[in-house]
Amino acid sequence: MLVAFAALGGLLAGSFLNVVAWRLPRGESLVAPGSRCPGCGHAVRGYDNVPVLSWLALRGRCRDCREPISARYPLVEGTSAALAVAVVLTADGLHDLLLGLVLIALLVPIALIDLDTRRIPNVLTGLGALAAVAIGLATDPGGVPEQLIAGAGAGGFLLLAALARPGGMGMGDVKLAGMLGLFLGREVAIALLVALVAGTLVGVAVMARKGVAEGRKTALPFGPFLALGGVVALLVGADVVDWYLRSF
Repeated sequence: MLVAFAALGGLLAGSFLNVVAWRLPRGESLVAPGSRCPGCGHAVRGYDNVPVLSWLALRGRCRDCREPISARYPLVEGTSAALAVAVVLTADGLHDLLLGLVLIALLVPIALIDLDTRRIPNVLTGLGALAAVAIGLATDPGGVPEQLIAGAGAGGFLLLAALARPGGMGMGDVKLAGMLGLFLGREVAIALLVALVAGTLVGVAVMARKGVAEGRKTALPFGPFLALGGVVALLVGADVVDWYLRSF
């Protein structure tokens, strides 16, 4: 039952996260007006706003003007549901469950907004930092020092990288890394490693396609890579860290 509730909640949350990713960078209200077709502006009917299923039933088009509706909407909804289920299946107690679900709800819009605008809103990382500390104080006060140290360490690490190469990494990435540390604790090291490796591989692929000179000029948002690293660390980071400590 818990997994079923997580899947349903993830679908509903994913629908709202689509709204956040679209409206927040534009300074629009997240609650009003209701969902509308970006083509004709007609309000979306309630039965056309069921996550994933409505998009499939309408074959990816507005009921009124037949304008195509991006497949990103059902993909975000489905991904949010899958991540929520994964958190429920891997969480070790209420502390991990709350931190995991809140982190997923933040990383999805952060990654989408950074892809669209090359910016990471301070309101998301700021609220995320406060939420992580609040959850820690409420469910595991003894672990809060580790959260704070990990947040400072992760943020400081990317701050040094940003200062060493101005323009290569934004302060939004630095703040996101600090937020990840507050949620993940020592597992944030896994998140940073995954993000750096994934970013490097994509950069190499871009240079292979465009050529080294042109590829080096191509700006890639780092937020999605940090989000990917955060998800990996959230789901398997503790196991990886425990294996490393036992082995070395």
